[in-house]
Amino acid sequence: MNRTENASPWHAGEVALQKKAGVAERMSEVGERVLRNYLIEQHRDFYRQLRFIVLGAVDAAGDAWATLRAAHPGFLHSPDIHTLSVDLGRDPADPTDAGMNDGDAIGMLGIELHTRRRNRLNGTIRRQGNDGFDVTVGQSYGNCPQYIQLRDFEFIGDPSERTDHEALHLTELDSRAKDIITSADTFFVASYADRENGQRQVDVSHRGGKPGFVRIGSDGVLTIPDFAGNLFFNTLGNFLVNTKAGLVFADFDSGELLQLTGDAQVILESPEIAAFQGAERLWRFTPRQIVRRPGALPLRWQFRQDGWSPSLLRTGRWEDQGRVISA
Repeated sequence: MNRTENASPWHAGEVALQKKAGVAERMSEVGERVLRNYLIEQHRDFYRQLRFIVLGAVDAAGDAWATLRAAHPGFLHSPDIHTLSVDLGRDPADPTDAGMNDGDAIGMLGIELHTRRRNRLNGTIRRQGNDGFDVTVGQSYGNCPQYIQLRDFEFIGDPSERTDHEALHLTELDSRAKDIITSADTFFVASYADRENGQRQVDVSHRGGKPGFVRIGSDGVLTIPDFAGNLFFNTLGNFLVNTKAGLVFADFDSGELLQLTGDAQVILESPEIAAFQGAERLWRFTPRQIVRRPGALPLRWQFRQDGWSPSLLRTGRWEDQGRVISA
């Protein structure tokens, strides 16, 4: 990457958690090696074959949102190593779209649930119209396949046609939203940090666990265990310097999306961490805006037989954690 001699590939929040984990020196070397400001050929080919993309963006109020958008293969393509072109029209029903204007920062996660492959990218939007946009690559890097459940997919309709269902704007989680969260083994989270050089860096990442690994408190606050990962701490590092976060849960059977924006808090010390099998830390999310969009996705996924991630065998559930705390 093009950076000054002493510049770090990581910002202060990421470094703080890397130091806490005792890996800061090693991760400085890793970051210099794997965080690129261009797309390698393997990643250019990978994005071209995707049927959906996870996006993270920030609206004018500074709130982070995450979403999933689907289209036929080829809607993502790379005309050169510094650019990823995105052929997706604007969607006013999607709150993430409000932060996808010319010059806005964006986070992207290319992921295949049927292969467990995934790649992360962040950069800046260059938009000349409403039919799509280019992203100038800021950082591009691969991710390991941990905690991804294997699912096969199919289109149930033309992805260019929008759903007839209206988006529901909620002041609190309704029963349907709670069901989506408590049954989920997967969700995606957007976060961001404003770097010392004035550039905004948006990230969107995958989270996986056993169904119910996201706990809903009586006050509507979500609590999520953080399992062993790649030690980059992109998401939680962002939370340390900026609490704004956006979550999206997808109902893989119906195509419904549940999108939430609010504030996150990293929990580094708590008895619940030791009691929850596999957790190395926790984080809590307080939603401020909630949007539920029935039928938003034209894709449906089928859980593959024996599709559980092997990494999940080393993790627990909140109901198990509760028994340990009370024992």
